[in-house]
Amino acid sequence: MSVMATSLLTARGGRGEPIVLVHGLMGRGATWSRQVPWLTRFGEVHTYDAPWHRGREAADPADVGTERFVEELAGAVAELGRPATLIGHSMGGLHSWCVAAARPELVTAVVVEDMAPDFRGRTTGPWEPWLAALPIEFDSEARVLDAFGPVAGRYFLEAFDRTATGWRLHGYPQRWIEIAAEWGTRAYWQQWRAVRAPVLLIEAGNSVTPPGQMVQMHETGARTSYLKVPEAGHLVHDDAPAAYRAAVEEFLSTFVRHA
Repeated sequence: MSVMATSLLTARGGRGEPIVLVHGLMGRGATWSRQVPWLTRFGEVHTYDAPWHRGREAADPADVGTERFVEELAGAVAELGRPATLIGHSMGGLHSWCVAAARPELVTAVVVEDMAPDFRGRTTGPWEPWLAALPIEFDSEARVLDAFGPVAGRYFLEAFDRTATGWRLHGYPQRWIEIAAEWGTRAYWQQWRAVRAPVLLIEAGNSVTPPGQMVQMHETGARTSYLKVPEAGHLVHDDAPAAYRAAVEEFLSTFVRHA
């Protein structure tokens, strides 16, 4: 696999129009491994690693902020030299639609998986003790699966840094808390309403989003499709892979040119 000069996108194969996979909070580009094989039928697939998710050794003293995420993602997509379809999970969905709003020339279409514009008033308090209690390193695959369950556990085995002795967190929990905390202080409806590219909205049945917001996105978006997957948790693409794949393939068949 080749890594682009920016070191932000990793080419995963395929031919045609670019498709960039944008992970969620505490994720990483490598976690899309189960989706890459079928997505390469629709274009030239790249995965992206967001700031503060690039490995524990990748120190980043900058202030956390959505604008920083959006600027870096937009810069990575611009390096491709052609507009791309952005497929984003959770945090990655937010940053993808913000790029589509700010830099429409870079974006052909967007998939937003289980993310909404307005978490104001929600705090990270209930989540922080759990995150702070995580070990820096897990010494076996079984311990990762025990900690996160079979679906999220498999996801984190791919996200974490692989070391000689186990699997290590690929970032710093305090930074991840700061990222989520920002969402509790601001809304992103303005950016959402500025998107003109076609968007597929996929909501989990057991969603992390405030009730009704993804339906409202569908109702207020310029060119949207919406699917709720009742049986799925937040990681829809791994928890209900057949439903996710069918929806995304139909969407890409409509809006993305093939090689």
